[in-house]
Amino acid sequence: MLTLENYLLLYTSYKDVHMLNSTGKRDEGRKRLLTIPSVPHVTDHPLMGIQSKKNFINTNAANVIMGVAKKPQPICVDTRQGNKYLLETSGLVPKYINKKDYGLTPKYVIKRSEEVKRAQEEYDAYVKETLRQKAMKRLSDEERESLLQGLKKNWEEVHHEFQGLSVDIDTLPKKIRKERLEAQMKQLEHDISIIEKHKIIYIANK
Repeated sequence: MLTLENYLLLYTSYKDVHMLNSTGKRDEGRKRLLTIPSVPHVTDHPLMGIQSKKNFINTNAANVIMGVAKKPQPICVDTRQGNKYLLETSGLVPKYINKKDYGLTPKYVIKRSEEVKRAQEEYDAYVKETLRQKAMKRLSDEERESLLQGLKKNWEEVHHEFQGLSVDIDTLPKKIRKERLEAQMKQLEHDISIIEKHKIIYIANK
């Protein structure tokens, strides 16, 4: 016959099998299971007549008198209907301007600026080293202006020669000459545009 004690014994054995961990130690669940009191017998009677001599009214009154009063949370009212909001989260408390680092540049911004400055210095050093290795020369402002004026003068001469062409291009030499002058003017216009666009120009030494 399966009694309550036999059932608890079987249940405990079943739990023991499934509560073994990797180190072989039994789980804490078995200990809690064994500490559960047994079911009282039908003939057992509860203890009656136990009374406490503690005065709960006086104890509660003493706790209230000796306890620290709870401070109310600051609130704000922004409508005439009396809607209340916590003052701390309302944005009306100037707590951020009282911080020690208020108004100072954040550390990550300073770090980023230093990285950008260091990268620019490295790039400038690389350009100088590259120019030194390739033996390139920088045109001065006077040389650049002189070169620009020379290109414009050449364009005017080619354009003047182009204007002197006949209206009728009926022969092959005339057609070839016109195409050659147009190509020269186009190349001169491109060179003039490049020099006017860039203030700093490097040329390779021969």
